[in-house]
Amino acid sequence: MKRRRAGATSSRRTSVDQPELPLARASRAAVGSGVDAEQAAKLAIARRAKPGAPPGHVRLMLTLELRVALAEQLSAEAIRSGKNLEAVVIEMLEAGAKR
Repeated sequence: MKRRRAGATSSRRTSVDQPELPLARASRAAVGSGVDAEQAAKLAIARRAKPGAPPGHVRLMLTLELRVALAEQLSAEAIRSGKNLEAVVIEMLEAGAKR
């Protein structure tokens, strides 16, 4: 019988900031209705995100893997506009969500 060393890490990654969510398949009826998706999104954000500084905002940590050319393009846009890269990405996400 093998014993685990104290302090050995498991193969499963865990994080205090972003708890692991169960990945259950949604039924076809739930996917098509939209109502269940809205409720699931609220629950997912409530679990993953932390309250943000401005009221009505949340802090959601994301890691993006971008092509170098795209990352450079976004960075150049941020520099030209005098904003940080995060602000440029947030503006793009908001514009895309409105469509």
